[in-house]
Amino acid sequence: MNYKVLLFLLIPGVITYGCRQKKVEFGRISGMTQGSTYSIVYEDPVKFKPKELKEVVEKILHNFDMSLSIYNDSSIVSKINRNEDVMADTFFTEVFNKSREISKMSDGAFDITVGPLVKAWGFGPDAHKNFDKSKLDSLLKLVGFEKVKLKEGHLIKSDPGIYLDFNAIAQGYSSDIVGRYFEGLGIKNYIVEIGGEVRAKGNKGGDYWKIGIDKPVDNNMVPGSNLQAIIKIKDKSLSTSGNYRKFYIEDGIKYSHEIDPKTGYPAHNTLLSATIIADDCATADGLATACMVMGKDRSIEFLNKNANLEAYLIYSDDEGNFKTWITANLKKNIDENISN
Repeated sequence: MNYKVLLFLLIPGVITYGCRQKKVEFGRISGMTQGSTYSIVYEDPVKFKPKELKEVVEKILHNFDMSLSIYNDSSIVSKINRNEDVMADTFFTEVFNKSREISKMSDGAFDITVGPLVKAWGFGPDAHKNFDKSKLDSLLKLVGFEKVKLKEGHLIKSDPGIYLDFNAIAQGYSSDIVGRYFEGLGIKNYIVEIGGEVRAKGNKGGDYWKIGIDKPVDNNMVPGSNLQAIIKIKDKSLSTSGNYRKFYIEDGIKYSHEIDPKTGYPAHNTLLSATIIADDCATADGLATACMVMGKDRSIEFLNKNANLEAYLIYSDDEGNFKTWITANLKKNIDENISN
């Protein structure tokens, strides 16, 4: 799993608002999935029982896992990576097409065919580094969205060694899938968080949902214990990617899990954390990873050209001090003046 930056959700269980101080009841369900956790808060726990909703949500997440998890040997993507003859399901098809869209948007900074490089650098299910510079050219020949296509439900590869890895978009997409289920029930106010990827609809008693963004210091493993900022969202999705929770150091060099599909090497730049807010969580998730690959300057250029996105970038200056960059459309909904 592409280990994402976990977010601390600032969500009360009972919210009071209005002239008559009407109480709005919210239900909560949580659990484990995809090697991480999930948490969902929704309005009206009387009509929709938490226990019953949890059973359905975990069934959805199980089916999702059976489609897109490279950690599950029986999943559709695992079978495709082994070149078995298998039909793509709706989950696979939708996230494949969304991945192609994000790859095109980011000029290839996001690419699900990066799998062979991720494995070579010791990230992913095997977690065993075997990267050798002499093999770089042969690895890069397996990377590139133009080398794969879906035709009548079957994935066509230009080379059998191509290995798909949806980890940089899967959790965001799963948040979208669960969110759609809640909307189908007629639930208008909810927030879904899976592995730190957030989809929020409506409001929490008339106010925005509040999401804590962790300070990007190495090994900051406890979400919410050391916050950099709090962001308010409504009818949006949010994803944060960073290089401070999954990395290793070898010979004094820090290697992060975000691999540049064009160079074949882990991204190495001053960008420490990228938070993207978009209409859907799959897009936010994929673009957050793309920004970490592109680095600060290219990310700012990209975001300035895509005014429909909101973003919060944390980077280090030449002296190693934390600096931030915020899109103009987010400034009214972010608070950096917080104490932990």
